[in-house]
Amino acid sequence: MKRKSLLVLLTLVLAFGTVLAACGSDNSNDSSQGDGSSTPTEQVLRINLSAEPPTFDPALAQDSQTNTVLKTMYEGLVRMDSEGNVISGVAEDWEISEDGLIYKFNLRDDAKWSNGDAVTANDFVFAWKRVLDPATSPAPPYSYQLYYISGAEEYNKGELTDFSKVGIEAEDEHTLKVTLKNPTPYFLGLTSFYTYYPVHQSVVGNDKWATNKDSMITNGAFTLTQWTTGQKIEVTKNEQYWDKDNIKLSKIDMSLTPSGATELSSYRGGELDYAGAPNGEIPTDQIPGVSKELPEEFHSTGIASTYYYMFNTTAEPFQNAKIRKAFAMALNRQSIVDNVTLGGQIPAYGFVPPGIKGESAQFREEVKDTGYFQENADEAKKLLEEGMKEEGYTTLPKITLIYNSSEAHQKLAVAAANMWKTVLGVEVATQNQEWGVFLETRNNLNYQISRAGWSADYNDPMTFMDIWTTGNGNNDSGYANPEYDALIKKAAEERDLAKRNEYFAQAEKILIQDDMVIAPVYYYTNVSLTKPNLKGVSLDFSGAIDFTRAYLENK
Repeated sequence: MKRKSLLVLLTLVLAFGTVLAACGSDNSNDSSQGDGSSTPTEQVLRINLSAEPPTFDPALAQDSQTNTVLKTMYEGLVRMDSEGNVISGVAEDWEISEDGLIYKFNLRDDAKWSNGDAVTANDFVFAWKRVLDPATSPAPPYSYQLYYISGAEEYNKGELTDFSKVGIEAEDEHTLKVTLKNPTPYFLGLTSFYTYYPVHQSVVGNDKWATNKDSMITNGAFTLTQWTTGQKIEVTKNEQYWDKDNIKLSKIDMSLTPSGATELSSYRGGELDYAGAPNGEIPTDQIPGVSKELPEEFHSTGIASTYYYMFNTTAEPFQNAKIRKAFAMALNRQSIVDNVTLGGQIPAYGFVPPGIKGESAQFREEVKDTGYFQENADEAKKLLEEGMKEEGYTTLPKITLIYNSSEAHQKLAVAAANMWKTVLGVEVATQNQEWGVFLETRNNLNYQISRAGWSADYNDPMTFMDIWTTGNGNNDSGYANPEYDALIKKAAEERDLAKRNEYFAQAEKILIQDDMVIAPVYYYTNVSLTKPNLKGVSLDFSGAIDFTRAYLENK
């Protein structure tokens, strides 16, 4: 998933599988009145989103900002609990065939939409067909996430026109049958992801339903009750939600402030209950001080995400692999994490981060990232000269690095540009863009170098590796390599974990060492501040945050 916030990686606590961390302090700062009673606390959570979500259409979502809000408004067949285990969502229970190909989900009778309609198996069929339909416009970026389902890829590519041949079937209103083309151990957890959310069928013919609170019908714990562009998003408890008795918050107020300094000031002033990643940010230069000032409220948690710079392989001068390699080698990652981001992150030389499962341990432990390339100023200069000669350049075209509006991204972009100037003698302009514009610019390949971040959608290397396949909806680099595509296809079909690891390792070598499509910078952590009386917030292994079961203790 595309990441918005600048996070920092301090600890690797994601050993082997999914690890989630509660974001609340273990200590309570409850204050009591003289008679011994507690002051009732209004159950209104106040957080900040540092960028405005482009849409609330689950089929079109692709970023962490949207994910945070969608989690409050929608629910999939399953959910993930605070320990990272799959638990029931709309599906009360399920059955999986011995060969791992057929899943039967039994939907709960009391699952309802916010308008009182029952949530049925047909709502899932409708939503998933909409994701896969090649006529859906704009094209859902995550349609490939449904390719595990038999016939889904063929239908999405127009090779199969009869949707009844796709392995998605409503046997009755409360039974959804899904047939996979290959056994996929992580498929069950994947159904908690937003691309798999159901959608109310009233959206047909209403192009504005995903941006209009009055026409948005949801099935999650909250409903959208206010969206003032550039200012505020508000969600209110959904009284139709099947598990409403376990939802303690009455409302979540989300300000839309792009400034990390303003967000931190608002937190200190008591205007926010939670600050920092993944929705906002704490200014990097203030992280050391804040961690000492508010030790009980400061949290730094390792997550499976990678920060990187992406090259547009179709734009001059980065159509040349040697020039891409020169720019990647010229970055001093240790200097960046020590002097710019200041959070103790781990420099990244691969794309799959720590915390992602491999064969019998973490993939990053089994496949080291130290062999792909080395930072080397002399080699970078040599490669740049060779690449320019191959392209017939006497001087490079004007180069611009784009990043989404953020003080942290700006500092890193300036530092990277200075390194390219110092090592390569190349002037690189930097340009910030508002989040929605930034995504559109990347999607349209209207850039040369772009800041990027990717967090896991499920705990497997595939969630990082398949986005670089030809034509993938999240491949914003223009990259296409049949050899890479073939390796990812083999990994998708391989049941032997050791062989699967080998395929991923070969593919990552092509991506990073041979073709240098991206320049990895560092592996993330989630850095945040949480008021002592805020409890029940959970952060999953990827850095996605869930506020639905949060609550505020009495003060």
